[in-house]
Amino acid sequence: MPRTARPHGRAALTALSTCVALGCGTGTVPGEQPSPTPGGPTAAGRDVVTWASSADHVGEAADGRGYRLMVHTSVGGSGLRVRLSNAFGDRPVTFGSAHAGLQRDGASLVPGSNRRLTFGGARSVTVPAGGIVYSDPLPGRVPAARTLAVSLYVARAGGTLTGHGMALQTSYTTDGDHTAEEGAAHWKQRTGSWYYLDAVTVRPRKETGAVVALGDSITDGRQSTPDRDRRWPDYLARRLSTSGGTVEGVANAGIAGNKVLLDGPGQSALNRLRRDALSLPGVRTVFLFQGVNDIKAEPGATSAGLIAGYRKLIDRAHAAGKCVVGATIAPFKGWPEWDPAGEAVRQRVNAFIRDSGEFDGVTDFDHVLRSPHDPERMLPAFDGGDHLHPNDKGMRAMADAVDPKTLDCGTGQRAGNDGPGGQPDADGPGAIRPSR
Repeated sequence: MPRTARPHGRAALTALSTCVALGCGTGTVPGEQPSPTPGGPTAAGRDVVTWASSADHVGEAADGRGYRLMVHTSVGGSGLRVRLSNAFGDRPVTFGSAHAGLQRDGASLVPGSNRRLTFGGARSVTVPAGGIVYSDPLPGRVPAARTLAVSLYVARAGGTLTGHGMALQTSYTTDGDHTAEEGAAHWKQRTGSWYYLDAVTVRPRKETGAVVALGDSITDGRQSTPDRDRRWPDYLARRLSTSGGTVEGVANAGIAGNKVLLDGPGQSALNRLRRDALSLPGVRTVFLFQGVNDIKAEPGATSAGLIAGYRKLIDRAHAAGKCVVGATIAPFKGWPEWDPAGEAVRQRVNAFIRDSGEFDGVTDFDHVLRSPHDPERMLPAFDGGDHLHPNDKGMRAMADAVDPKTLDCGTGQRAGNDGPGGQPDADGPGAIRPSR
């Protein structure tokens, strides 16, 4: 694979001129760690995840495709990196080029903001089946609460395509390499999914950390308004930006239909914890809000089985030095798979979450969302229409119920590691060994 040197001269001046549009500060961050080897994990340091989605298989890969992916930052900072995932691929993927800029409207970008990403100094990189790669850090600053456009050109690919199916965000695809273009002329095809991109990181002010929301379709945002960033983790990010606390980054690790115990849509929470949560830089806390899909499955999980799964997740997160906040399972009476037996399991599991003391903090989503007239049912004002997924108003109420103080409980002192987490366990395809 050909390698290209870092830009100098005119290219460097062009990159510098884009700093005005990107809100750039100074160039290289003092004390910056060396770039990671292509295909390997990021170096531990002050990097903090500002956006993430959970990878799954989303169809068949193809050569010669371009993807302009729109993602919303939570915390701002310098040294932007993107993480590209081939976690579910069965063949190598070669990215011929990649750029990052700021969205202006639709597929068009803020003039002067689109900047080339490199990988170990090269413009292209090949990611092996099951692997990931971090880009080199871009100099300058990236704003908080802005929509980034990450443009990728896949020169060679095949087999299973890695991505995230339900983005609730309009992105764009094309044929050929148009990643450097800031206009929308070649980006006419719309998509509601993200492809290959599964994390964006920055280096914010000192002591800033992140929380990752490990969840299912409610966390993924089903029934929230598309293209408006109204998932409950989005509302939480806006709250944290003004809370005065040290946790400002928010990563959304929700997958529609996902379970704690069994694979299905996406790997189970137990099997994807390492890749989707603990490996993300700067994470202080795992916010666990899952279990309803285990309960309403046929056959459904028992309370003992689900509690055992929670305990494994807590133990693994604590071993990596992370706090774990548990959220009670929301009511879902009226959903076709609801029955009294499953409701009894939900009540026992929620009692464990509230009263066991095994979580570092608790958020009572059940209490927030339930109807006072029928506590087994969601409050109609919060119901997205299917009796399981909250609407925008319900999503906001969930975020408002989270106590920011619980998101930085000091658990990191257990392992003394504020970078990507400890040793991997058997997390299936794409499991990675974070650097220390």
